[in-house]
Amino acid sequence: MGLSKIIKNLTVTFLLLSGLTLLLPDRQAQDKLLYIETRVLMGTFVKVVSPDKRAPGIVFNEIGRIEKLLSKYNPQSEVSKLNESGYLKASPETFYIINKAKEYCFATNGAFDITIEPLMRLWGLTNKQYTIPKDEQIKETLKLIGSDKIILHDKNNVIQFTLSGMKIDLGAIAKGYALDCAANKLREARVTSCLINAGGQAYCLGNYFSKPWSVGIKDPNSNRPIGTLWLTNKSVSTSGNYRQYFLKDKKRYGHILDPRLGVPVDSKIASVTVISDQALCADALSTAVFVLGEKEGRLLEKRFKGVSIIIVEEEHVQGN
Repeated sequence: MGLSKIIKNLTVTFLLLSGLTLLLPDRQAQDKLLYIETRVLMGTFVKVVSPDKRAPGIVFNEIGRIEKLLSKYNPQSEVSKLNESGYLKASPETFYIINKAKEYCFATNGAFDITIEPLMRLWGLTNKQYTIPKDEQIKETLKLIGSDKIILHDKNNVIQFTLSGMKIDLGAIAKGYALDCAANKLREARVTSCLINAGGQAYCLGNYFSKPWSVGIKDPNSNRPIGTLWLTNKSVSTSGNYRQYFLKDKKRYGHILDPRLGVPVDSKIASVTVISDQALCADALSTAVFVLGEKEGRLLEKRFKGVSIIIVEEEHVQGN
């Protein structure tokens, strides 16, 4: 069954979708030799499953390297140095991912924007000291938002902010990039079969004992897998506010902000799952579609080749 047919069937049949989980195809397959290891990287549990014993080490080393480069929480990372000074002669990788982030910002009409960090701090999402800012504070902070305010100098890989106080957060694209890098390292080492499950995102390299890897889609209400994607050399990413949120005066505020408005997203969507050849693309678009809402978000399927999108309506989520 082709991917497009699977997605069509899932969209029609499985109305409650969110979260990802590894599903081994059958009991007999589970008896085959697999190397499974889990570590905490990039703020989530990263699980590696492969018949090649070298795979976990390759994946963890590469994701750890990218985390040191791009994490805003590491004061020695290039992202932290850029946020501190507003100017950086960057490595080719950091320059590349920020350039890609600017492209996604333009392609999604600002729904995806890495300059969102000042808003994250204003709402207390960076340090989890949650607060409800005043309208005037939001309005003032929005002046610092916009990837058009990031200047890239191709000749020497210099990244420059045009306004003092600007800061970036690569949380909606760095994990995807790290998965792509890890998959490339696996290919270089001639590892032909591996699944990397990093929280709400997975990359399926090759096949699982001659069958595609199976990734289950979870029901936000019961946490049960209710749909299955069969993937080979694909990445799948899910974004939603059903797990990360805070309550204030009995009102629920999700952790995904609309960078155009400066407030938590209210798109009537519970979760968005995006399937793509590139993990970076799946990561960025799952956030962008969640911000845009279903009508505008669906248009991205036509704009990005090979992308499939599954959208779940908000009323299905428990507690709403």
